[in-house]
Amino acid sequence: MGITWCIGLIAAGAILTFAVDWQIDGVNVPLVGLILMAAGFLGLCAYVSIFRRRRTQPPPPAATVVEEDHRYVR
Repeated sequence: MGITWCIGLIAAGAILTFAVDWQIDGVNVPLVGLILMAAGFLGLCAYVSIFRRRRTQPPPPAATVVEEDHRYVR
């Protein structure tokens, strides 16, 4: 699910919960709206978590340490 779908679910759920006063037999419309908002928030959290993991870059490899042995023989 992309970020657009997640925000759309949140918006549709908010509309059903707060802006609609429909009465449908056997369906609790505000509860359906709350479920849609919860699904949108969960999807958004999962998307952000995955997106953050993709954006992090591994640390650069450590520089190679070269030790020179300067022993002078007389």
